[in-house]
Amino acid sequence: MEALPIPTDTYKLGFIGAGKMAESIARGIVRSGVLPPNRISTFHPHPSRRQAFESFGVHLLAENDDVLEESDVVIFSVKPQVVKDVVLQLRPLLSRKKLLVSIAAGVKLKDLQEWAGHSRFIRVMPNTPSAVGAAASVLSLGGGATEQDGDLIAKVFGSIGKTWKADEKYFDAVTGLSGSGPAYIYLAIEALADGGVAAGLPRELALGLASQTVLGAASMACHTGKHPGQLKDDVTSPGGTTIAGVHELEKGGFRGILMNAVLAAAKRSREFSQS
Repeated sequence: MEALPIPTDTYKLGFIGAGKMAESIARGIVRSGVLPPNRISTFHPHPSRRQAFESFGVHLLAENDDVLEESDVVIFSVKPQVVKDVVLQLRPLLSRKKLLVSIAAGVKLKDLQEWAGHSRFIRVMPNTPSAVGAAASVLSLGGGATEQDGDLIAKVFGSIGKTWKADEKYFDAVTGLSGSGPAYIYLAIEALADGGVAAGLPRELALGLASQTVLGAASMACHTGKHPGQLKDDVTSPGGTTIAGVHELEKGGFRGILMNAVLAAAKRSREFSQS
């Protein structure tokens, strides 16, 4: 039986799990105007988490069952180790009229669909820059999710950054790259700042320059349409300062180290998803 379309102009969104990632997503949705806060609900027993959502107008309900009853689209934003128990507990309320979404890392669609009792499910892998509206999120549609469902969820997660659709078989690699990648970049920023300090800069200035340089370079890669190699060549004049620095990075195996980091994290993600 064909799933009924979600009414895009009137649908209500519920979060099962009210942690930091759910808060970032909800704030992005409200800030971008995708949904008004009075069409978003969640539940959390702890006062501080309730206050965080109430501060920008989200409805706080008495329990997760109420969130399910009130919502057309439901995002499971609980920790991966508890998502099975949560979905199974709520299964009687999970009709095919509702579009279900999971952001639990490493939890596969086939398991989510089995626990829910139907396949109108979408798996999303966001990352932590969602907190500042700069997430990289990848979506994979379950067997019962329609293209319209996918477009709706792409719009929701587009409120916190950029979105891509991909086959779920790529999700371990996605975890290794965009899921874990922010940590690699933080290390790079810290190392650049340390280099600046070693060269004589005050710490605060060095950290500010390093952070803005990474932000600017990423913006160039995203917006100019040029290959990163071409952008690198544009900065490296013959016999100049930049090529001297690039030479040191190449001697140290900089590219291979980053590639190996992505591969190691992807392997670890695969181990988690198979356990």
